[in-house]
Amino acid sequence: MDNLLHKPVMLKEALDYLKVSPGKVIVDATVGTAGHALHIIRDIQPQGALIGIDQDEDSLSIARQRLSDFRDSVTLVHANFKDLDTVLKGLNIKKVDGILFDLGISSFQLENPERGFSFQQEGPLDMRLDRSTYISAYDLLNNLNEDEISAILFRFGEERWHNRIAHRLIEERQRHPISTTSELAGIVMKSMPARYRYHRIHPATRTFQAVRIAVNRELESLELAIGKTFDLLNKNGRLCVISFHSLEDRIVKLSFKKAAAEGKINIITPKPLASSQEEQKTNPSCRSAKLRVAERI
Repeated sequence: MDNLLHKPVMLKEALDYLKVSPGKVIVDATVGTAGHALHIIRDIQPQGALIGIDQDEDSLSIARQRLSDFRDSVTLVHANFKDLDTVLKGLNIKKVDGILFDLGISSFQLENPERGFSFQQEGPLDMRLDRSTYISAYDLLNNLNEDEISAILFRFGEERWHNRIAHRLIEERQRHPISTTSELAGIVMKSMPARYRYHRIHPATRTFQAVRIAVNRELESLELAIGKTFDLLNKNGRLCVISFHSLEDRIVKLSFKKAAAEGKINIITPKPLASSQEEQKTNPSCRSAKLRVAERI
């Protein structure tokens, strides 16, 4: 099964900067299918404890299987990481030694057509990380007005052609609801000037990113979560955040600066670390990854 799962990005760097060692209590706030967690739990034995949090029940189910050998030292919780403080309070844990965020979408989720995250496979317009929530991509794209859709594409996708895409989408949905990933990708493609349709990066990439972020309120959740983490760390505890696009990285950067100005943390990485050339060759998904690290004072 492991060969089919998401490869953990910047694994060595994450383990090194978290300073994992026996007996530590570590939170993997985006545990997913346990790519990082499986290595963390091995390195904090004996007496160490791992708390894994994720919105995606399917991913948690796999993580539970993969971590079954360490079940006495692992607690997995279905929750949004913005509720990290509530999760720890419910477990009667006041402080931890390290917290890891690996942001973005996993290959496990991307490659499941039913989840609707990818323009490369036909599927329903869903894009919910937590399928117990109510608002899907279908709901947003078929109910918001043109200005609202345009604003989402510009703000969360930094899409140059946001106005044109939103306008065509409204025209198309007057004929029938936009219900599949291929329909949305086709609308984006037709909205682009011809010379921009066949670049190395698919024209629908930014639109799909923007809609996914809006559906899951990802940036709002990230800002809330990072703001809470510093008070949950023991002295010298480490926070490591791996981001995959400039919007996420900017939130992390500004949150670190604010906490440093308040005297809560030292910033360990004044500039974010990138994945190694070697890792990029074997795992293309890590090419845009950036790691920022802070330490509690």
